[in-house]
Amino acid sequence: MSRPALQIIRDEHAAVAAVLRSLLQMMERTPDEQPERFFDVLRAMLFYIDEFPERRHHPKESDLLFPKIARVAPQLMPVIRRLEDDHMQGEGRVRELQHLLLAWELLGDSRREAFQQAAREYVEFYLSHMRVEETEILPTAVKMLSDADWAQLDEAFQQHRDPIATGSHDPVYDRLFTRIVMKTPAPIGVGPAF
Repeated sequence: MSRPALQIIRDEHAAVAAVLRSLLQMMERTPDEQPERFFDVLRAMLFYIDEFPERRHHPKESDLLFPKIARVAPQLMPVIRRLEDDHMQGEGRVRELQHLLLAWELLGDSRREAFQQAAREYVEFYLSHMRVEETEILPTAVKMLSDADWAQLDEAFQQHRDPIATGSHDPVYDRLFTRIVMKTPAPIGVGPAF
């Protein structure tokens, strides 16, 4: 039986992972030649992470998926607690990255290492978080959740979908995604080199 929510979760995880890896690739470059464009791209990536995964994806997991898993697989409560803790930290961590990026942009290279270190740690944290969901939570969901559970999850996850994950057009976010894709140089995006 088709489980749209399962595919949406995986697609959204893939989209977030792509943006996170792009963020790391961008950090290997320097802002020297076009600093406005460089920082604009990084700001757009961090805004995306705050806007979609933190505000739209995580609440569906926390409010719907995790309680259903806890009900059918109580042995996974330590894993669920860890993931919930990650969700609670996530928004604060991305906001801290936004602040560190602004400090680097406005105060110069003396603030670069602080941003880069925090960004590397955040990417590792987030990729690990998604890996746990994909290897421990989702397989249990497939095996143990009822059709009624999946119907609720399908309905919830089909709302407010991530345009990067779906490749769909959402006029509200066109500017954001244009900024990420068109201004980021290849091979990360399709924009010209810095």
